[in-house]
Amino acid sequence: MNSFFKMLFITAAVILCAAIAQSSENAAPAYSQTGSSGTEVEEIQRVLKERGLFTGEITGYYGAQTQEAVMKFQRQQGLAQTGVADASTLKRLGITIGSVPAATDANINLLARIISAEGRGESYVGQVAIGAVICNRIEHPSFPDTLAGVIYQNGAFTAITDGQFNEPVSESAYSAARDALAGWDPTGGAIYYYNPDKTSNKFIYSRPVIAVIGDHRFCS
Repeated sequence: MNSFFKMLFITAAVILCAAIAQSSENAAPAYSQTGSSGTEVEEIQRVLKERGLFTGEITGYYGAQTQEAVMKFQRQQGLAQTGVADASTLKRLGITIGSVPAATDANINLLARIISAEGRGESYVGQVAIGAVICNRIEHPSFPDTLAGVIYQNGAFTAITDGQFNEPVSESAYSAARDALAGWDPTGGAIYYYNPDKTSNKFIYSRPVIAVIGDHRFCS
């Protein structure tokens, strides 16, 4: 590759990375909405039922009846009637959300360790994406609200149980951890990810895929 084409390739790569970063900054967080399922939806249904706005069964599935109840609640509260249980709606419902921790040395080291263990062989963007999922979980009511709580949650990450978590940490993982803690989210708000070649879990396959980065599918 001559110098001209090498410079052209580098310029294109820089533009692509900038575009990915910009689009991730503008991406909406993954909030419960029609088609969502899980413990957060159960909690939304429970609170709305207590308020007399939701008359269905508490199933943990966000269907049309749940959406209608959320819109009624939003109307009562003077919120935009989107039918999506966004941060403002969850706050009014009394459903708390954690916040992404500061980029202290301890937090960077811990996040980098799980990124390195879960993201070996992935691109840098793929490593940041893993860190972003962990940060998204901290902010999501369905998961623990601390970094350590998310990482060590029982059964959450295979790298914890198979020993990879204790392997040496790659240098790129430290930078990826810093970027994730700073708010870069290439996934667009994912709270799950999986490698389709390494799992047949029915639950994870039921989650809507919102991004594919390297070998991982990222889901809401």
